Amino acid sequence: MCTLCINKSVASNLPESSSRRAAMGAMGALSLLGLSAMAGCAHAKLPPKPGNVLSPDQAMKRLMDGNKRYISGKTQSRSFDSTREALAGGQNPYASILSCADSRVSPELCFDEERGDLFVTRVAGNYVTNDILASLEYGAAVLNSPLIMVLGHTSCGAVGATVSALEKQAEFPGHIQSIVTALMPAVRAAAAQSHDGTLVHAATVQNIKQNVKQLQEATPILSRMAQEGKIKVIGGLYHLDTGMVELVA
Repeated sequence: MCTLCINKSVASNLPESSSRRAAMGAMGALSLLGLSAMAGCAHAKLPPKPGNVLSPDQAMKRLMDGNKRYISGKTQSRSFDSTREALAGGQNPYASILSCADSRVSPELCFDEERGDLFVTRVAGNYVTNDILASLEYGAAVLNSPLIMVLGHTSCGAVGATVSALEKQAEFPGHIQSIVTALMPAVRAAAAQSHDGTLVHAATVQNIKQNVKQLQEATPILSRMAQEGKIKVIGGLYHLDTGMVELVA
């Protein structure tokens, strides 16, 4: 992430004060070079949406309330025109999501949120990598996002492939095998325990729990922020058949 992006993000999270307005005004002038000073100031004064003033518990409630709206079909009306100028000046996501890359799972949709609300990272199998961890650290430490959710889903192909690798010694081409390697500890742990339903389902939940724990203990940033109560790391399971997100960790 470039220095300018970090500076803009930090400034967008400052409290409403003369210093914040000055910082935003200065950056607005730089980004809108060639336009009138008045237009630049007006643009810079627009606060990024949403205002990031939630506690971890409040953020979790907002996230789950959005899922309830999604399930009921009573989603909020959205207008890109009303927020795009504000979002051009910065972002204040209230939650960060580590989601599977599955095309059937869209965090912005299943939590009934808009651009700028969620800081989303995605990888098949929703597991922590160095790049994912760095992104989530940025979301927490720089963007002040108070909540992280590891979001898995039912009928996960990545977990299913790993179960096949365990039970049938299946091997996969190219870099796909690296996903299987990453998910295998969760599959082995689930297989060693008694469980209701299929091994794929049990392993999916186990994978969510393991990655929640990994993020909670990730040093030096996330573990410290979690201990200080500045962030909360939770795990959710998206049910493809209903759209419901079940909290599992």
